[in-house]
Amino acid sequence: MAIKKSELYSSLWKSCDELRGGMDASQYKDYVLVLLFVKYVSDKYAGVADALIEVPEGGGFQDIVALKGQKDIGDGINKIIANLAEANDLKGVIDVADFNDADKLGKGKEMQDRLSNLVAIFETPALNFSKNRADGDDILGDAYEYLMRNFATQSGKSKGQFYTPAEVSRVISQVIGVNSAQSQSQTIYDPTCGSGSLLLKSADEAERGLTIYGQEMDNATRALARMNMILHGHPTAEIWQDNTLSTPYFKDADGSLKTFDFAVANPPFSSKAWSNGLNLAKDEFKRFDNYGIPPAKNGDYAFLLHMVRSLKSQGKGAIILPHGVLFRGNAEAEIRKNLISKGIIKGIIGLPPNLFYGTGIPACIIVLDKEDAENRQGIFMIDASKGFVKDGNKNRLREQDIHKIVDVFNKQLEVAKYSRMVSVQEIAGHEYNLNIPRYIDSQEEEDIQDIEAHLLGGIPAILKLNRRRSLPWKRKRMKLFASRRNCKKNMAVRRVC
Repeated sequence: MAIKKSELYSSLWKSCDELRGGMDASQYKDYVLVLLFVKYVSDKYAGVADALIEVPEGGGFQDIVALKGQKDIGDGINKIIANLAEANDLKGVIDVADFNDADKLGKGKEMQDRLSNLVAIFETPALNFSKNRADGDDILGDAYEYLMRNFATQSGKSKGQFYTPAEVSRVISQVIGVNSAQSQSQTIYDPTCGSGSLLLKSADEAERGLTIYGQEMDNATRALARMNMILHGHPTAEIWQDNTLSTPYFKDADGSLKTFDFAVANPPFSSKAWSNGLNLAKDEFKRFDNYGIPPAKNGDYAFLLHMVRSLKSQGKGAIILPHGVLFRGNAEAEIRKNLISKGIIKGIIGLPPNLFYGTGIPACIIVLDKEDAENRQGIFMIDASKGFVKDGNKNRLREQDIHKIVDVFNKQLEVAKYSRMVSVQEIAGHEYNLNIPRYIDSQEEEDIQDIEAHLLGGIPAILKLNRRRSLPWKRKRMKLFASRRNCKKNMAVRRVC
């Protein structure tokens, strides 16, 4: 019998309840998702020859169950997870959480009871992942994303950076044409991959598959991405931990940056420390050549130019950035002019505010396309800022919003107050400012109000005439209404005015 998602979600969130008190929500994931991973691979692969994941003796979930109620349960769980990690080259991935941390989990009996209750939640027969798929549905993958969304929401503004909303990921993957990929040998790259949610949603659009590459600076978040890839059936995805701008990992034999067919990114907005470790005067990877050096205290264009350099000659990509990149001046204005002049920017999609867990400010998707860039004569712009639904304390794109954005963009449809193709000549006339409201007036027209009609009860002039002729008994009343034009002569009417 297939696992019900609602029951799975409820059980997983109960496990979070067991951890409340000693840590904030951003740290729950280090424990809950690791246990989720161990439970899943144990159910799926324990005792299976030549399995995707080897579950060694003393390295499975049942070994953890045997520790319930024991005084050394925390240390025991650490050892079991270490055995599983060592057998599968997952050291530094699934063993990042310390289950023997008294500061987070309590001392003595408190830790013993908390961890025993936590394990019991995962032990319930309803959470048997050995046959979790029903009609191709990846229940565990959905559960993982459910937890990621909740962790991001609970974590607050500064802790939501590891998750890109699935709806935005779908828009990005479809406007860059990932579904056109012809073989598994084609590649997709995310230089700031976080938990891998954007990479996964994009790769899923390719029916024949893609080879996945990602880099993430935070080690714990990189660990989430590696587990996420395995849980979603991409165990060979390469996810590397390091600073993408100062120490990019993916390079060719000659030391230049490796290039990819597709690239996606949701980098940290306006990073002030982006240039740490870089020689701005001479970037060895030539990312800023012929474009300009981004401001030392704002890294938005640094990530964008890294992506441009990381695309093949016909590569396509999309990056999420704050609206400021469209109109800020000085060094950024020069970079923007050069990008536009070279035809690199294919389109800009303005998104609604408050979509992302890391910030409430509105963002945009900048679509990059190197194919035939030198002949590109315009930039296709969409103002999708009004298409969303409230979802708790955040906004969310609806299915109809996603469909409209993708359909309009891919067909390059011009829709009044929503989208249009803007010529490079027109943009040049605005000094290469790309602020969307300069080119698309999305304001709704105000209703013209007849003040006199409001004062006279909202009756149109022609009807007033007809009614005066047919209803003589109303004449005195109409005279009273007419007297309201002079508020000084009638104190009772003055209050109305």
